[in-house]
Amino acid sequence: MDLTTVLAALTEGLAAFTWANAVMLLIGGVLIFLAIAKEVEPVLLLPIGFGCLLANIPLTGLNDPGGMTAVLYQAGITTELFPLLIFIGIGAMIDFLPLLAQPRMALLGAAGQFGIFGTLLLAAWIGYPLNEAASIGVIGAIDGPTSIFVASQLAPRLLAPIAVAAYSYMSLIPIIQPPLMRLLTTPRERRIRMEYAPRPVSRLALVLFPILVTVIVGLLVPKAAPLIGSLMFGNLLRESRVVDRLRQAAQNELLNITTLLLGFTIGSTMEGSAFLRWDTLGIMALGLAAFVLDTAAGLTFGKVLCALSRGRINPLIGAAGISAFPMAGRLAAKMAREEDHQNFLLMHAMGANTAGQLASVIAGGVLLSLVAGVLH
Repeated sequence: MDLTTVLAALTEGLAAFTWANAVMLLIGGVLIFLAIAKEVEPVLLLPIGFGCLLANIPLTGLNDPGGMTAVLYQAGITTELFPLLIFIGIGAMIDFLPLLAQPRMALLGAAGQFGIFGTLLLAAWIGYPLNEAASIGVIGAIDGPTSIFVASQLAPRLLAPIAVAAYSYMSLIPIIQPPLMRLLTTPRERRIRMEYAPRPVSRLALVLFPILVTVIVGLLVPKAAPLIGSLMFGNLLRESRVVDRLRQAAQNELLNITTLLLGFTIGSTMEGSAFLRWDTLGIMALGLAAFVLDTAAGLTFGKVLCALSRGRINPLIGAAGISAFPMAGRLAAKMAREEDHQNFLLMHAMGANTAGQLASVIAGGVLLSLVAGVLH
């Protein structure tokens, strides 16, 4: 083997390296920087960023048939397994007591899904096919698993940018939502204190809730049954109080491992040639519009409830009506404390936040059913 052959073999990767790969390496590095240096949702951004780095090193074979990330994609994304396993873990973490004790919070969860359908109409008007417009709209749920579940069925071609947009905006909640909260509410409204005098909720009600929600939603919106069933199964593990070992495994080991594999796999789809397209920028912009519309609709409806209750409901909890549990609920409570250190809205905000989690899953199922009906 002569020197020329050796040099050609050693520089094979460099020869295949493109400007698009360079841009994506930079983006992957930024995600890793945000995760480590700024601690911005490191559980999500670190595996996504590193997966992005590997995807843009040419000739690794990772995304080729039989490669590691290709196998993970086929096993966890194409089959929709990863989103469902994550929802079992999330369900094991969620306490629906604040929602059951304050059923009116369900209205805020419903209002927080306005951006999904508004963005669907906007994307369809721009020219996206209905299936792709629906998948883009679901970014507004600010719920990665739901976005992946819907996009994998309706628009596999757009799965990578949709998943990246959903998880990116989830991690940017502390940056995007506060300006909207200040813009759409007054200091006086943000200082409203809400008494926490919830109705009693029995253990029987807490156990029956996940069972009844699964059956009712499954019968009304069958397409949502896998997601809602996984979420409610995890919650039943929590509320039954007889399988604590399984509950802990679901909300710790299962959730952590699946999140790691999902993030890494999504990052590995961010190959420069496939990711750096005008479609991607459009999806990111429409996803941001969906997020803003959801937050604005929740805050606006919160102001309506504030007026109807004669100033007894703080509109900030409307911003928690998106999914993104528990970040959105914690942020709403934090914003209230910044105006008044003695204002504790956490339980109210968590009621709206858990309602938003349920509503986003149902909205995803509704879109799957509607689009499937129209296309067929």
